[in-house]
Formats: sequence, C-alpha cells, structure tokens
Amino acid sequence: MIGRPFTGRRRLKDLLLQKDNRICADCNSPDPKWASANIGVFICLKCCGVHRSLGTHISKVLSVTLDEWSDDEVDAMIEVGGNASANSIYEAYFPEGYTKPGPDASHEQRSKFIRSKYDMQEFLKPSLRIVSGKSSLSSSSKSSFMDSFRSAGSQRMEGMVEFIGMLKVKVIKGTDLAIRDIKSSDPYVVLNLGTQTIQTSVVKSNLNPVWNEEHMLSVPEDYGQLKLKVYDHDTFSADDIMGEADIDLQSLITSAMAFGDAGMFGDMQIGKWLKSDDNALIEDSAVLITDGTVKQMMTLKLQNVESGEIDLELEWISLDQ
Repeated sequence: MIGRPFTGRRRLKDLLLQKDNRICADCNSPDPKWASANIGVFICLKCCGVHRSLGTHISKVLSVTLDEWSDDEVDAMIEVGGNASANSIYEAYFPEGYTKPGPDASHEQRSKFIRSKYDMQEFLKPSLRIVSGKSSLSSSSKSSFMDSFRSAGSQRMEGMVEFIGMLKVKVIKGTDLAIRDIKSSDPYVVLNLGTQTIQTSVVKSNLNPVWNEEHMLSVPEDYGQLKLKVYDHDTFSADDIMGEADIDLQSLITSAMAFGDAGMFGDMQIGKWLKSDDNALIEDSAVLITDGTVKQMMTLKLQNVESGEIDLELEWISLDQ
C-alpha cells in the first residue's frame, strides 16, 4: 500500500511526457503542470484558472506536482489517452476560419474558448453533445470519457465563479499548540477560501509540528478572508478544535495586482498587513517581491484557545504572468 501513491504519480508523469501532453490542451502553452482529472487533459496555469471557474461538476482541476491523486483519477486520465485524444472529441468541429487561443491569449479569450469547448460543447460532434441531464452517446468507445458530464445538463450555469489569480499557501509550522489529548495533540490545519477547502497532514503527538506543506487555492473576484482552523485528530470521536484565525488577503492581492509582473522588479517591499487588536497577527506582515515572486510571511496567534501560533507563507500567482 505504501508504494501506490508513488506508482500513481509515476504513471501520471509518464503520461505527461507524451508529445501531445507537453503543451496545454487549450492554448498550446509549453510544459503544462495542471490537469482536468475528469475531462482528461493537461493544461497550463492560465487556462487552469478558467477551468476552476467552470465548477468541479465540469472540470476538476488538480496540480500534477502538488496535489494527491486517487488511483481512479489517474486511471481516468490514462483511459482518455491525453490531450490529442481528448481534443479529437472536444475540438472535432471548429467553425470555418476559427482559431483557438494561443499562449499569449488574454484571459477573456481563454475564458470564452474554454467555456465554449467544455461547458457549451460547441465543437463536439452533434451526436455526442449532451441535451439533457444524462449524456447520450452514439459511440460506446467514448462513453467512459464523457462520464464526467453526467447529470450536469441543467446545472452548467450554476456556480460559475470568475477567478483573478491563484494563492499558494505554505503551512510551515505550529508552536506551543494546545493540549487536547492526555499530554499532547495530533494537529492538522484546515484552510477555507470561499467554497474551497484544503487540509494538511496530521502530525502525531506534537505540540510544535512542522508541516512545510504547499497547497493551492483559486482566488475569486469576491475573495473575502482566508479562514484557518487547527484541529486535533481523534480516531473514535469528533476532532477537537485547537484555535482559529482569519487572514486578510487584501494587502497581498492589491499590492500584487498594482505592480503587475513582479519579474520586472528587484527585491522590494510593496505592501504590509499591520498588526492590530482586531487581527491575529503577532507582528506586522510585509508583502515582498522576492526573486520575481510576490510573497508574504506571517505568524498568527490562534484565537479562542489557550495557546498556539501558526507560521504561514503566502504567494500570489497571477493568471496573466
């Protein structure tokens, strides 16, 4: 059992190395590092943001390198066969004179094309298009490929969210966390942004855990606060909360968007989230351009608990970079 995740990741990377999978299925950008697990295509970061806005009932986006993949998800990707096979269906009928977006296409151009391709299915053979809540396919050889669209017909326009960028969250460590078992705790961190939830691994019997785990979140236009909670994992009862904190993303995002391409600037401070009685910061948190990336380090004092701190690093990733 220990080797299975590594075997699945190896199979996925082998598929990614195939010639047609070395470019994005939607815009031909080189070296895609993302995939739609239920559609079966490899995509670039810029197209990834549009896919996420479609909702997981249409496109479930995973990172090839950062996310954990189930065996079923890897099997589905392999069964589709890669970008060329998928595009032979989704791009079967382009209108005369139509050209798909290229690597330098704007976000608006990508969004229009990807929605037309996967949501509205405008380029499929008419016999393969879904016209009701269940797919009706004339070719049985394509049925498993189209399973991702079942029960989606009447829901396609629900949950459409426009994303403005990506947020990489590195959960670094916890310090002096609260005891929830006899002498220690089994802590893990849960982060919520809108409807998205990510969770770290559980660290057994440790009040000063080190995670150093990176997770990705899509940032919607109306992004609100990033909410953090720490829990103690229990095997036989509900997990106990070990504190919480709200993270204001405004200083990071507004500074990053104001400066645009961070790669054009040297290392510098471009913003700051100030410590106050109304937030969980232990000290002011600067927004920095470091080696062409926009990052923000912070230490948070957990709220509604007797003790505990969490160290995080946030990194802004623009869809237009």
